[in-house]
Amino acid sequence: MYWRILLMLATAAAAPLRAEDRPAQAGDFIEVFQGLFGEHKGERKGHAKGVCAVGSFTGSAEAARMFSAPLFSGTRWPAQIRFSMAGGDPAVADNARSPRGLAAQFELGDGRVHNIATLSTPVFGAATPESFLGLLRASLPGPDGRPNADRVAAYRAAHPDTLPQFRWLQQNPPPWSYASAQYFGLHTFHFATADGERAVRWRLQPRDGVRGLTDEERGAAPRDFLAARLGERVARGQVLFDWIVTLGQPGDSESDPSLAWPDGRTELVAGTLSVTAVGGDACTGLNFDPNVLSEGIRPGDDPILKMRSPAYAISFGKRLGGR
Repeated sequence: MYWRILLMLATAAAAPLRAEDRPAQAGDFIEVFQGLFGEHKGERKGHAKGVCAVGSFTGSAEAARMFSAPLFSGTRWPAQIRFSMAGGDPAVADNARSPRGLAAQFELGDGRVHNIATLSTPVFGAATPESFLGLLRASLPGPDGRPNADRVAAYRAAHPDTLPQFRWLQQNPPPWSYASAQYFGLHTFHFATADGERAVRWRLQPRDGVRGLTDEERGAAPRDFLAARLGERVARGQVLFDWIVTLGQPGDSESDPSLAWPDGRTELVAGTLSVTAVGGDACTGLNFDPNVLSEGIRPGDDPILKMRSPAYAISFGKRLGGR
């Protein structure tokens, strides 16, 4: 019996893990995105459709008093900004019921940069890389070229962390404009203070106000309107977003971006992001990895956030190589 048990253990150890049974790898996401959206050489593997813009960020006096990070010193930092649609299809319709993105790189001088990457939903699509990857795999099209709705629903039922973002998207209309959406940082970050640091989450609040497409507008919308609408708005004057920082309290999740923090947390306006021009290819050579942070800011212990760096790096390399 002893030798039989040893043989069984050795056989189990030698058997290769199925893809769904091993920890998610960055390359898995690149592969499944290609299965979902097709192969688009030279394009970003995620947020493939978008428009570049330029602007600046200036921290507020209140943020300068509370946080020691140079980003919030009150200096006006130049920014490269990219607005985008979620997913890997560069031809996706702009009225799709999916997240919008805003990514930016702030130039702090002497070669220092600070990146942000946001979504227009207050939570991410899953709690862990494995859960998110499983959802993407469940959404892969079948032989008929369409995803199996029952399979996706069953996966969501078995993984309730995939439900909050999905429900939010069903209950809220797509943005009328890139300038009329809130953008959420999703993850927890730690901002240095004079006596330690604070766990925070944050969002970008549009000064123009939040506006979604009505059902009539969504049905009548052309396939491509967001880039043009943003350009028309900027032509009338700069587009402003207030950077709203939420201060965490003990017990608030620092590792699960699928969970929103409770209401009632202390908030402050940490600065203003200004968009002053739209168009150009300045974003082409940029990798908006949100783990590239400046002095006084560090990432929280979030497995989704940690996975972003290697996944972004693979996508960046393939894009620059025309693959």
